[in-house]
Amino acid sequence: MLAIFLAGIILIVKGGDYFVDAASWIAEASGIPKLIVGATIVSLATTLPEMLVSVMAAVQGKTDMAIGNAVGSVTANLGLIMAISVICMPVKIRRGDYLVKSLLMLAAAGTIVSGGRQGRVGMVLSLALLAVFGAFLFENLRAARQSMRCGGVGDLGLFRAPPAKREVLFHCAKFTIGAIGVILGADLLVDSGSALAQLVGVSERIIGVTVVAVGTSLPELVTTVTAIAKKQSALSVGNILGANILDLTLILPLSGLIAGEPLPVSPTSAQIDLPACLLVGGIAVIPAMLSARFRRWQGLALLAVYGVYLALTCGA
Repeated sequence: MLAIFLAGIILIVKGGDYFVDAASWIAEASGIPKLIVGATIVSLATTLPEMLVSVMAAVQGKTDMAIGNAVGSVTANLGLIMAISVICMPVKIRRGDYLVKSLLMLAAAGTIVSGGRQGRVGMVLSLALLAVFGAFLFENLRAARQSMRCGGVGDLGLFRAPPAKREVLFHCAKFTIGAIGVILGADLLVDSGSALAQLVGVSERIIGVTVVAVGTSLPELVTTVTAIAKKQSALSVGNILGANILDLTLILPLSGLIAGEPLPVSPTSAQIDLPACLLVGGIAVIPAMLSARFRRWQGLALLAVYGVYLALTCGA
């Protein structure tokens, strides 16, 4: 079991390194902003572990794990991963680059909190979440088109030659290998971590919001740490915001659709997990949207709230 755990770490670390390098090259070569690349291509690939785990859990009737993984991953992304990013690399931002995505993330979290009060995530809430996902895709396409008109792909051709075919194939292969590495590595870590947690008698919900949620968030963590080391702050934050929106707006509707019935929300999840997700979301983005800067105190506040959340979870 320990060997599997270590193999997962190696796959994720090396895969994350390849992943960020290739994503940064794609952004530079295509003229699309790194924020957009982070919020779409990188986010979708790093969200696959959460999606696969939640869907499999829903199929097996483990709805607490399906919901706990999706919501717990968002809480871990913000309370742990984004906190590390902001503490290590506080930056000024262009409010317009982040405002819509931040509002969409908070809207999705608020929608799920309302579902918790109803005791389930049914068809109406699933459609509302899918509508937020549609708005997210529309916003990314709009931003990409605007960037290209204002100095993107069309202008790049005036200043440098298109990349050689060999270079394109090399970075596409690097991106694919990196994505496969982080996904397989996360899967190995989740399997071994979940097995160890079950051996000590931990409940399904706690496994979902801690071991599984953090395990499936490791691609975002490694991508963020690698992006920090390479000083790619836009890619880091864009990846986190995009991954969170995908976690909230795709995973639960897909899980409910595959399960063939509304996903029941336990009282504990409704009282602890869902409000915690909305709270860390507010701390992560609202001050930054008001001041156009991510500050270190936000990261420290996120870590503190996440620590309290974990303590409440383990005591529940």
